[in-house]
Amino acid sequence: MSTETKSSNEVKVSSNPPLGGGGAGIIQNNLDYTLFSWSKQKGIAPIAVKYGEGVYLYDYDGKRYIDFSSGLMNVNIGHGNQRITEAVVKQMQEVSYVTPSCVTKVRGELGKKLAEICPGDLNKAFFTLCGATSIENGIKLSRLYTGRHKILSRYQSYHGASIGAISASGDPRRIPADAQQAPNFIHFDLPYLYRWEYGEENLLKESVAQLERMIAYEGPANIAAILLEGESGSSGCLQYPTGYLKAVREICNKHGILLIMDEVMSGFGRTGKWFGFENHGIIPDMICMAKGLTCGYLPFGCLMVSDKIAAKYDDTVLALGLTYSAHPVSCAAALETLKIYEDDGLIENAAAMGKYVEEKVELLKQKHPSIGNFRTTGLLGCIELVKNRDTKEPMAPFNAKPDEMTVMNKIAAKIKDLGMYTFVRWSYIFIAPPLCVTKEQIDEGLAIISEAIKIADEETQTLNRRD
Repeated sequence: MSTETKSSNEVKVSSNPPLGGGGAGIIQNNLDYTLFSWSKQKGIAPIAVKYGEGVYLYDYDGKRYIDFSSGLMNVNIGHGNQRITEAVVKQMQEVSYVTPSCVTKVRGELGKKLAEICPGDLNKAFFTLCGATSIENGIKLSRLYTGRHKILSRYQSYHGASIGAISASGDPRRIPADAQQAPNFIHFDLPYLYRWEYGEENLLKESVAQLERMIAYEGPANIAAILLEGESGSSGCLQYPTGYLKAVREICNKHGILLIMDEVMSGFGRTGKWFGFENHGIIPDMICMAKGLTCGYLPFGCLMVSDKIAAKYDDTVLALGLTYSAHPVSCAAALETLKIYEDDGLIENAAAMGKYVEEKVELLKQKHPSIGNFRTTGLLGCIELVKNRDTKEPMAPFNAKPDEMTVMNKIAAKIKDLGMYTFVRWSYIFIAPPLCVTKEQIDEGLAIISEAIKIADEETQTLNRRD
């Protein structure tokens, strides 16, 4: 057990003091005995969360944080909703687990509800454990169904951390495990409008042409599926040019390629629609779901497939399986979550509050020269900070090194100090609060961001004076 002494006269203090003495002991226990994802293990300064309520988190020292990224864009209904607790407890009192070869009432009810929500003939659900397992099973099923092996996906995308999902991702988080990546994953580029000089119509034309060339080069008869996010998330909310997903749908139809939409982050009202792709007027062959399906109250996921795909397995073995598939307690949490979206009008609120955020950030741009661009669909958005609005040089580059994150790290620390939890990555500050957020709470959060962005403004003004 590690101990720490600051001077020869100080008494050594156990690194894991008893709980109940504030958040410090809880944090230390976690630092001593658990590993943190995507982080160097030294220098981590987590918030010790005691409880959550609505759009707020509260630590053990009584400090309140407004959650402006809904955890990791998953707590769509807000924290501490007792309806989920009650539904979960009720199910556990009946039966906590059955094998996937058995059925429960709640499994069938959830499948039926998802079929009602999903457009077109997306009527069959295979229940998974999380977003990554939804993606993995979508990839696997697309290969089984088509008999093809290649998967095409976008650079600057993220589909999960498991081996297949990270191989499909165009996110630099895949690079440390580059030698371990699975084969037959091909990435294509899709620039975003803010950094494209030739207009949206030209961007659409060039992006579609580039994808068609790649398909020709790789051989359309080898390509099982194209995997895309319903709306871009952690890569910076990089929006599709108008008409792009419709063009991809047509390309897939032409070549017999399946279209898989990753709605893990953009699904369940986050963009002001049940699913992000619904903003683009298309229907995919499969939908990968998680996050907003249970809003983080329990781990869960789902792969929704079309009737056409499902029909093949009426007389053919479906070679997919998970011990905890269709876990009844998670099914209960998901079913109640879907009811809350409808009962509380959360999807409509996301659309309305998204427009309100846009209006308010537009006003912030007039105050802060470091704000280069703001992109949002519903309540899935981010501010992109720049060193110079004319050159659009980002405050921190794509896949920034630690020494390139100095300004953004200061901003993140200031945001936390002022009482906000949100996702800050590269030059992006994410604005994705729970869908139950009010105008007053948005104002509260944006006031914190506005104060923190002054740090970037100082950097911008200093650099521009030098020029």
